Amino acid sequence: MTATHTRPTRKPLTLIEAGREFWRHPSPWMILATLVVAAGARITLGDWQITDAMVPVVMLAAFPFFEWLVHVCILHWRPRQIGALRIDPLLARKHREHHVEPRDIGLIFIPWQALLWVLPVALAIALLVFPRTALGLTFLTFLTVLGLCYEWCHYLIHTDYKPKTVVYRAVWRNHRQHHFKNEHFWFTVTSAGTADRVLGTCPDPASVESSPTVKNLHGQA
Repeated sequence: MTATHTRPTRKPLTLIEAGREFWRHPSPWMILATLVVAAGARITLGDWQITDAMVPVVMLAAFPFFEWLVHVCILHWRPRQIGALRIDPLLARKHREHHVEPRDIGLIFIPWQALLWVLPVALAIALLVFPRTALGLTFLTFLTVLGLCYEWCHYLIHTDYKPKTVVYRAVWRNHRQHHFKNEHFWFTVTSAGTADRVLGTCPDPASVESSPTVKNLHGQA
Protein backbone atom coordinates (compact mmCIF):
# COMPACT_ATOMS: atom_id res chain seq x y z
CA MET A 1 0.00 0.00 0.00
CA THR A 2 1.47 3.36 -1.01
CA ALA A 3 0.44 6.90 -0.22
CA THR A 4 -0.36 9.23 -3.09
CA HIS A 5 0.21 12.95 -2.84
CA THR A 6 -2.95 14.77 -3.85
CA ARG A 7 -4.06 18.35 -3.58
CA PRO A 8 -7.79 18.46 -3.00
CA THR A 9 -9.70 21.44 -4.25
CA ARG A 10 -11.38 23.57 -1.62
CA LYS A 11 -14.95 22.42 -1.10
CA PRO A 12 -17.23 21.68 1.87
CA LEU A 13 -16.16 18.39 3.44
CA THR A 14 -18.11 16.07 5.71
CA LEU A 15 -16.57 13.82 8.34
CA ILE A 16 -17.63 10.75 6.33
CA GLU A 17 -15.86 12.06 3.23
CA ALA A 18 -12.80 12.93 5.31
CA GLY A 19 -12.83 9.45 6.82
CA ARG A 20 -12.89 7.77 3.42
CA GLU A 21 -9.74 9.63 2.39
CA PHE A 22 -8.08 9.02 5.76
CA TRP A 23 -8.25 5.24 5.36
CA ARG A 24 -6.75 5.37 1.87
CA HIS A 25 -3.32 5.95 3.41
CA PRO A 26 -1.03 3.30 4.92
CA SER A 27 0.01 4.87 8.23
CA PRO A 28 -3.41 4.70 9.94
CA TRP A 29 -3.72 1.04 8.93
CA MET A 30 -0.28 0.21 10.32
CA ILE A 31 -1.11 1.84 13.64
CA LEU A 32 -4.56 0.21 13.71
CA ALA A 33 -3.07 -3.24 13.07
CA THR A 34 -0.67 -2.75 15.97
CA LEU A 35 -3.55 -1.60 18.16
CA VAL A 36 -5.64 -4.68 17.34
CA VAL A 37 -2.78 -7.08 18.05
CA ALA A 38 -1.75 -5.28 21.25
CA ALA A 39 -5.31 -5.05 22.56
CA GLY A 40 -5.99 -8.70 21.72
CA ALA A 41 -2.83 -9.82 23.51
CA ARG A 42 -3.63 -7.59 26.47
CA ILE A 43 -7.15 -8.98 26.88
CA THR A 44 -5.90 -12.56 26.49
CA LEU A 45 -3.19 -12.12 29.09
CA GLY A 46 -5.45 -10.72 31.80
CA ASP A 47 -3.57 -9.86 35.02
CA TRP A 48 -5.48 -6.60 35.49
CA GLN A 49 -4.16 -4.34 38.25
CA ILE A 50 -4.65 -0.75 39.37
CA THR A 51 -1.53 0.30 37.47
CA ASP A 52 -3.28 -0.65 34.24
CA ALA A 53 -5.70 2.19 34.91
CA MET A 54 -2.94 4.60 35.94
CA VAL A 55 -0.77 4.18 32.84
CA PRO A 56 -3.33 5.64 30.37
CA VAL A 57 -3.99 8.58 32.69
CA VAL A 58 -0.28 9.41 32.91
CA MET A 59 0.16 8.96 29.16
CA LEU A 60 -2.77 11.24 28.38
CA ALA A 61 -1.34 13.97 30.61
CA ALA A 62 2.14 13.58 29.11
CA PHE A 63 1.10 13.33 25.46
CA PRO A 64 0.96 17.10 24.72
CA PHE A 65 4.52 17.41 26.02
CA PHE A 66 5.59 14.39 23.98
CA GLU A 67 4.04 16.00 20.88
CA TRP A 68 5.86 19.25 21.63
CA LEU A 69 9.21 17.52 22.12
CA VAL A 70 8.95 15.45 18.94
CA HIS A 71 7.79 18.45 16.94
CA VAL A 72 10.57 20.74 18.14
CA CYS A 73 13.50 18.32 18.38
CA ILE A 74 12.79 15.85 15.56
CA LEU A 75 10.38 17.33 13.03
CA HIS A 76 12.03 20.76 13.12
CA TRP A 77 15.53 19.31 13.17
CA ARG A 78 17.92 21.56 11.26
CA PRO A 79 20.12 19.51 8.88
CA ARG A 80 23.68 19.25 10.14
CA GLN A 81 26.89 18.45 8.34
CA ILE A 82 29.56 16.55 10.28
CA GLY A 83 32.50 16.07 7.97
CA ALA A 84 31.22 14.18 4.94
CA LEU A 85 28.12 13.04 6.85
CA ARG A 86 24.88 14.96 6.47
CA ILE A 87 22.45 14.30 9.32
CA ASP A 88 18.95 14.90 7.99
CA PRO A 89 16.43 12.25 9.12
CA LEU A 90 13.45 11.22 7.03
CA LEU A 91 10.95 12.62 9.53
CA ALA A 92 12.57 16.07 9.38
CA ARG A 93 12.75 16.03 5.57
CA LYS A 94 9.11 15.02 5.21
CA HIS A 95 8.05 17.63 7.73
CA ARG A 96 9.80 20.36 5.76
CA GLU A 97 7.90 19.18 2.69
CA HIS A 98 4.71 19.28 4.76
CA HIS A 99 5.34 22.94 5.61
CA VAL A 100 5.91 23.74 1.94
CA GLU A 101 2.62 22.07 0.96
CA PRO A 102 0.39 21.86 4.06
CA ARG A 103 -2.58 20.78 1.91
CA ASP A 104 -0.77 17.84 0.31
CA ILE A 105 -2.61 14.96 1.94
CA GLY A 106 0.18 12.44 1.40
CA LEU A 107 2.54 14.57 3.49
CA ILE A 108 0.19 14.96 6.46
CA PHE A 109 0.62 11.44 7.84
CA ILE A 110 3.53 9.94 9.75
CA PRO A 111 5.69 8.47 6.96
CA TRP A 112 5.00 4.74 6.75
CA GLN A 113 8.73 4.13 6.34
CA ALA A 114 9.28 5.67 9.79
CA LEU A 115 6.59 3.45 11.30
CA LEU A 116 8.57 0.40 10.17
CA TRP A 117 10.99 1.17 13.01
CA VAL A 118 8.84 3.30 15.34
CA LEU A 119 6.29 0.54 15.96
CA PRO A 120 8.91 -2.18 16.69
CA VAL A 121 10.67 0.22 19.08
CA ALA A 122 7.35 0.84 20.85
CA LEU A 123 6.85 -2.92 21.11
CA ALA A 124 10.35 -3.37 22.53
CA ILE A 125 9.68 -0.68 25.15
CA ALA A 126 6.42 -2.37 26.08
CA LEU A 127 8.05 -5.77 26.53
CA LEU A 128 11.37 -4.75 28.08
CA VAL A 129 10.81 -1.61 30.15
CA PHE A 130 7.70 -2.43 32.14
CA PRO A 131 7.79 -4.73 35.19
CA ARG A 132 4.84 -6.77 33.90
CA THR A 133 4.22 -7.85 30.31
CA ALA A 134 0.55 -7.10 30.80
CA LEU A 135 1.32 -3.54 31.86
CA GLY A 136 3.58 -3.09 28.87
CA LEU A 137 0.77 -4.22 26.60
CA THR A 138 -1.54 -1.72 28.29
CA PHE A 139 1.02 0.95 27.43
CA LEU A 140 1.31 -0.23 23.81
CA THR A 141 -2.46 -0.42 23.36
CA PHE A 142 -3.04 3.10 24.64
CA LEU A 143 -0.03 4.43 22.73
CA THR A 144 -1.54 3.22 19.46
CA VAL A 145 -4.90 4.75 20.44
CA LEU A 146 -3.12 8.07 20.93
CA GLY A 147 -1.27 7.53 17.64
CA LEU A 148 -4.51 7.06 15.73
CA CYS A 149 -6.03 10.11 17.43
CA TYR A 150 -2.98 12.13 16.45
CA GLU A 151 -3.12 10.99 12.82
CA TRP A 152 -6.86 11.72 12.55
CA CYS A 153 -6.67 15.11 14.24
CA HIS A 154 -3.65 16.25 12.25
CA TYR A 155 -5.17 15.03 9.01
CA LEU A 156 -8.52 16.68 9.68
CA ILE A 157 -6.94 20.05 10.49
CA HIS A 158 -5.31 20.09 7.07
CA THR A 159 -8.48 19.23 5.16
CA ASP A 160 -11.38 21.52 4.24
CA TYR A 161 -13.48 20.21 7.10
CA LYS A 162 -14.69 23.20 9.12
CA PRO A 163 -14.60 23.15 12.93
CA LYS A 164 -18.03 22.60 14.50
CA THR A 165 -17.15 22.67 18.21
CA VAL A 166 -15.35 25.13 20.44
CA VAL A 167 -12.73 22.56 21.49
CA TYR A 168 -11.86 21.46 17.96
CA ARG A 169 -11.89 25.05 16.71
CA ALA A 170 -9.19 25.90 19.29
CA VAL A 171 -7.07 22.91 18.24
CA TRP A 172 -7.60 23.75 14.54
CA ARG A 173 -6.61 27.39 15.04
CA ASN A 174 -3.58 26.48 17.16
CA HIS A 175 -2.05 24.21 14.53
CA ARG A 176 -2.91 26.40 11.56
CA GLN A 177 -1.18 29.33 13.22
CA HIS A 178 1.94 27.16 13.34
CA HIS A 179 1.67 26.53 9.59
CA PHE A 180 0.47 29.89 8.32
CA LYS A 181 1.61 32.45 10.92
CA ASN A 182 4.91 31.46 12.54
CA GLU A 183 6.60 28.05 12.72
CA HIS A 184 8.41 28.91 15.94
CA PHE A 185 5.24 28.67 18.05
CA TRP A 186 2.18 26.46 18.62
CA PHE A 187 3.82 23.04 18.46
CA THR A 188 1.05 20.87 19.91
CA VAL A 189 -1.35 19.23 17.45
CA THR A 190 -4.11 17.38 19.30
CA SER A 191 -4.60 20.04 21.97
CA ALA A 192 -4.35 23.80 22.34
CA GLY A 193 -3.03 25.83 25.23
CA THR A 194 -1.48 22.83 27.00
CA ALA A 195 2.24 22.13 26.56
CA ASP A 196 2.66 25.30 24.49
CA ARG A 197 1.48 27.45 27.38
CA VAL A 198 3.68 25.66 29.90
CA LEU A 199 6.75 25.80 27.63
CA GLY A 200 6.27 29.38 26.44
CA THR A 201 5.31 28.79 22.81
CA CYS A 202 1.71 29.99 22.92
CA PRO A 203 1.87 33.78 22.55
CA ASP A 204 -0.96 36.10 21.62
CA PRO A 205 -1.08 35.71 17.81
CA ALA A 206 -1.56 39.46 17.44
CA SER A 207 1.85 40.00 19.04
CA VAL A 208 3.68 37.63 16.68
CA GLU A 209 5.05 38.67 13.31
CA SER A 210 4.35 36.45 10.33
CA SER A 211 7.45 34.38 9.63
CA PRO A 212 9.03 34.53 6.15
CA THR A 213 10.14 30.89 6.56
CA VAL A 214 6.83 29.42 7.75
CA LYS A 215 6.64 27.43 4.50
CA ASN A 216 10.38 27.01 4.09
CA LEU A 217 11.83 25.73 7.36
CA HIS A 218 15.45 26.80 7.85
CA GLY A 219 15.49 27.89 4.21
CA GLN A 220 15.88 24.20 3.31
CA ALA A 221 12.89 23.56 1.05
